[in-house]
Amino acid sequence: MEKIQISKFKATCLSVLDRVAKTRKPVLVTRFGKPIAQIFPPPSTADDWLGAMRDAGSIHGDLIAPATVSSHWEVLD
Repeated sequence: MEKIQISKFKATCLSVLDRVAKTRKPVLVTRFGKPIAQIFPPPSTADDWLGAMRDAGSIHGDLIAPATVSSHWEVLD
């Protein structure tokens, strides 16, 4: 991963952002040699994240029934 000092990033911010978008490679911004930020490219399209978890879950049991019986609730006594 490319590293860039914050002072250089500040001076060339727009070109660094353009480069990340074109090359799809992230850039690590450092201050005094320590990482302070990472710049990642955006998803290839805005809709990539929509539906990403589709078919990843499953339903077990009754969705409508209460999670506990009413006798466990003191307020109902």
